[in-house]
Amino acid sequence: MNTVLVVGGGAAGMLAGIAAAMKGSTVHIFEKNEKLGKKVYITGKGRCNVTNACDTEELFGNVVTNAKFLYSSFYGFTNFDMMNLLESLGCPLKTERGNRVFPVTDKSSDVIRALNQRLLELGVTIHYRSQAEHLLMENGAVTGLVIKNGGKKETVFADAVIVACGGFSYQATGSTGDGYELAKEAGHTVTPLSPALVPFVAEEPVVKELQGLSLRNVEATVSRGKKVIYKEFGEMLFTHYGVSGPVLLSASSYAAKELKKGPLTLSIDLKPALSAEQLDARLLREFEESINRQFKNALNHLYPAKLVPVMVDRSGIPPEKKVNEITKEERQKIIQSTKAFTLTLTGLRAYNEAIITQGGISVKEVNPSTMESKLISGLYFAGEVLDLDAVTGGFNLQIAWSTGWAAGSAAGEEKDER
Repeated sequence: MNTVLVVGGGAAGMLAGIAAAMKGSTVHIFEKNEKLGKKVYITGKGRCNVTNACDTEELFGNVVTNAKFLYSSFYGFTNFDMMNLLESLGCPLKTERGNRVFPVTDKSSDVIRALNQRLLELGVTIHYRSQAEHLLMENGAVTGLVIKNGGKKETVFADAVIVACGGFSYQATGSTGDGYELAKEAGHTVTPLSPALVPFVAEEPVVKELQGLSLRNVEATVSRGKKVIYKEFGEMLFTHYGVSGPVLLSASSYAAKELKKGPLTLSIDLKPALSAEQLDARLLREFEESINRQFKNALNHLYPAKLVPVMVDRSGIPPEKKVNEITKEERQKIIQSTKAFTLTLTGLRAYNEAIITQGGISVKEVNPSTMESKLISGLYFAGEVLDLDAVTGGFNLQIAWSTGWAAGSAAGEEKDER
């Protein structure tokens, strides 16, 4: 019987373990934490955005890096396969705005419990507080692992090893880059790494004034000069250091490499549903209703209270000026500030705030159908350790599920069948 060792008991590792065991292999999962799925537990603010219920074909458009590599694995184990698996294991799901899929209970622990239970049913042995230190290799093939558990080191032999121990993000969950070191031992290339799906740092002190303000239905554009790097509608949040929220977390994945070359411009359209002309007409109506008010007191229906003083300041119009004295040219300044509220993005926050890591094991050295190394036979990779990443909305977890399933299914096949 085939023996498969899985390094890491996160999303990719759990699926790899299930798939390999279903092929009849003896499977051991080595997890450095005291429980499985520690990072899955905190995804979606503890609710676990399991996947996205879009058409499977649409998954690719939400992958930022190396989407074509995922063709085989996404179709081999689709988002709907994942949903069916969880529901069959007694974890009912629901679909929310943006096709985001969550457990009905809103508890990520239910997703982990269902997968954990399935692993135990299939006879998978889970070794907690166990860290893979080295790969064992001979004649171009993997033969096992050196495992560290407490102060003890142990050699474990196997027919296949699946490295699925995540990236660098959320290091408190155990993602400390171990997988990259194991891959390098086997001669693999690790592409440059950076935090992704992570908040931006902005230069302007005004963000501190706006700290905690959340805006819905804005359009965010990140650019350098005339080159647009990212443009999307969604929700955003001002923080004491810059900007965050779903639309900007996704933007960070596209902007990470560009930011290394220097600052970028963020332009926020606060009223994307209105053209400049429609916004002017709206302003005129607001001003007519507040005809004798001071300018600073006439914008409360247009912007959230926290934003009003900032917009007054950005318009350059004296705050005490009566609205009936405001000229057409001055209205244009208000419109311009509303349609293009600009900030200078100078960097990204650190890995401890990043949802995922961008970069990883070069996919050129991995078979996209099986996730097997092209350099060392019997060695497989799955999940975030690979140079794959996507925007928010359940897509990164789907990468983990699909690549984990592909690796487990291939590694679980009997040696002579490979």
